Amino acid sequence: MEILRRSSSLWVLPILLLCFFINNGVFVDASHKAYMHLQSTTSHVDASKVHRTGYHFQPPKNWINDPNGPMYYNGVYHLFYQYNPKGAIWGNIVWAHSVSKDLINWIPLEPAIYPSKVFDKYGTWSGSATILPGNKPVILYTGIVDANKTQVQNYAIPANMSDPYLRKWIKPDNNPLIVADKTINKSQFRDPTTAWMGRDGNWRILVGSVRNHRGKVIMYKSNKNFMKWTKAKHPLHSAPGTGNWECPDFFPVLLKNKNGLDTSYNGKDIKHVLKVSFDVTRFDHYTIGTYDTKKDKYFPDNTSVDGWKGLRLDYGNYYASKTFFDSGKNRRILLGWANESDTVDNDARKGWAGVHPIPRKIWLDPSGKQLVQWPVQELETLRKKKVQLNNKKLNKGKKVEIKGITVAQADVEVIFSFTSLDKAEPFDPSWADLYAQDVCAIKGSTVQGGLGPFGLLTLASKNLEEYTPVSFRIFKAHDKYKVLMCSDASRSSLKNETTMYKPSFAGYVDVDLADKKLSLRSLIDHSVVESFGAGGKICITSRVYPTLAIFDKAHLFAFNNGAERITIETLNAWSMANAKLH
Repeated sequence: MEILRRSSSLWVLPILLLCFFINNGVFVDASHKAYMHLQSTTSHVDASKVHRTGYHFQPPKNWINDPNGPMYYNGVYHLFYQYNPKGAIWGNIVWAHSVSKDLINWIPLEPAIYPSKVFDKYGTWSGSATILPGNKPVILYTGIVDANKTQVQNYAIPANMSDPYLRKWIKPDNNPLIVADKTINKSQFRDPTTAWMGRDGNWRILVGSVRNHRGKVIMYKSNKNFMKWTKAKHPLHSAPGTGNWECPDFFPVLLKNKNGLDTSYNGKDIKHVLKVSFDVTRFDHYTIGTYDTKKDKYFPDNTSVDGWKGLRLDYGNYYASKTFFDSGKNRRILLGWANESDTVDNDARKGWAGVHPIPRKIWLDPSGKQLVQWPVQELETLRKKKVQLNNKKLNKGKKVEIKGITVAQADVEVIFSFTSLDKAEPFDPSWADLYAQDVCAIKGSTVQGGLGPFGLLTLASKNLEEYTPVSFRIFKAHDKYKVLMCSDASRSSLKNETTMYKPSFAGYVDVDLADKKLSLRSLIDHSVVESFGAGGKICITSRVYPTLAIFDKAHLFAFNNGAERITIETLNAWSMANAKLH
């Protein structure tokens, strides 16, 4: 995928979102300013370490972006990813490669794919892995063939099938497999999906593209040999006004069952999920619907909004995601990328940029309307010292500090309860056309309400000069309730606010409040706050860069700024050990 830096004001006209200039070889939005001589209160600390994560995946140095070709093969998890071996900015991209037994601790290997042939001389961009009959893995990826960014789809195969780590990959000379025809924008034609086999015995893949601002996924078909591909008569799906679709993903999910399915499965009691990464907004959106195998068309359900206001996998800093079927544990796993919100200059000083959020198990909610996501269970092996809090009352304006663990590197689970919904604020009708994050910016954690805001103050300094609140606020809209979850980075750092992106990320949670409870889990890791609300029905990932709330100077609080008293029914928090990443 192509890298564009996020604007500090996201929801503006699409044409403004596409106005960029080049800075240090990276596309940087026009509102993004850099201060070369910024004075930081952390100047005495090694810049490369102060915000580096302890248990989120990242290489020792340099730039990382999209997860590519994840797969479970012969008892080993493989993660490939877009990587710049020469610096902390986007460029010189190769497919780096790491392997794992548990999705948490990783062994780095040599890059698997890098520009070396005429069909990828100018770049080896994102793609996917497919395991063919006979237990033979193959990678499909986008190659850049010239300075005009002409994009083709290539394949690679293991050089030595007996190598348990599949260290070396070959790019055969019969590449490229797929070349864009005259109806396709050759510079917006990328990121092939995992292939699936239809009932007719033919393979199918999708490639992301755009035409006249209409995002689409183009389908290609091949017979069993996987080598000769032809374009289908029509895209699997498209939507007007959505811009270029990157990193598409298409997979089945079971109704009322948390187990995963192989991508080719198409039996009874399933739905299909189409996920695309919107190049314009830099968010991952998805719909749930029906795949008509006879017409090779996908139809989103009536309850699944198709476009910018549709469902997101994560309402924060999360992009270019990719799933795979884990046959070892019969689950579908989601991987993504959380870019830096810092400046290009600060990234260069750190010597690294980008992390991957914790792998998530995903399944269809029993309602059939959305996906549910939860950190893989293996993460819990890193839990160390634990503290617990039970039945703690929080009146309006009160907070309680959570002590006894390393709160800058922690896993926190909490259940909040309340006795009544009567104090829920009326939902202002003028907000109906606003995005949730705009409402969060208006009704932040410091704005007192009726029922909420309540939640956690993460990565907080002692006197709250810095903090990143993750909170809920409940509104009443006619005869229904709307639950807003926010992860607000606006007060996360004392660094000059014009030097970094500090948004108020937010989303609405479709949750039944009959039991008058809301749960929250936050994975805190120095510069990452990755949160799961209502049991994983909403996820928000924030990147933050505190100057005071670092290492053992960080604090963690539970708080309530609403008129309705909140009870912390249970709070469990753990110090987290470092993962083995290199």
